[in-house]
Amino acid sequence: MRHDIRVAGFGGQGMLLAGLLIGKAAALYDGKEAVLTQSYGPEARGGASNADVIIDDDPIDYPLITRPDYFVAMFQEAYERYRPVMVKDGILLIESDLVKPWPDEGPYRGIPATRVAEELGRRIVANVVMVGFFSGATGLISAHAGEQAIRNTLRPRLVDLNLKAFNAGYEYAKKQEAS
Repeated sequence: MRHDIRVAGFGGQGMLLAGLLIGKAAALYDGKEAVLTQSYGPEARGGASNADVIIDDDPIDYPLITRPDYFVAMFQEAYERYRPVMVKDGILLIESDLVKPWPDEGPYRGIPATRVAEELGRRIVANVVMVGFFSGATGLISAHAGEQAIRNTLRPRLVDLNLKAFNAGYEYAKKQEAS
């Protein structure tokens, strides 16, 4: 079954890496097909940035997303720009300290990913906290696959912190589920 995922925020939040980790986890370690496309504004930091990932059990014949089933919003502007195109009854995950959903927003799940990252000592890993939250909340990538993608994508000196960030996000999702 095809799953269209959009991860969006602003330049500097690591949306492209988040999409890469999700796609790599699915394709290399969970045995699925995956395609990644990315888009970012002309600004190096602060401009709109998003990564689109398609995960499927079968080969993917069209690599572009028009209406994501899953939307991860890490910044208010990204939420406002991309939320209207998400499919009805899609899964919305937000950075709860940076995104305030519209009053009529349906069900969604949130994590204060930046705050969790700061508690780990580095705000810059908020994107990986969100990847862990995505894994725990959706089950589209396994925790093992997410960890392997981190180990085999990042420089060795960055692996331990990012594994902690991924696991913190994953556990946050599982605790929400249990309550």
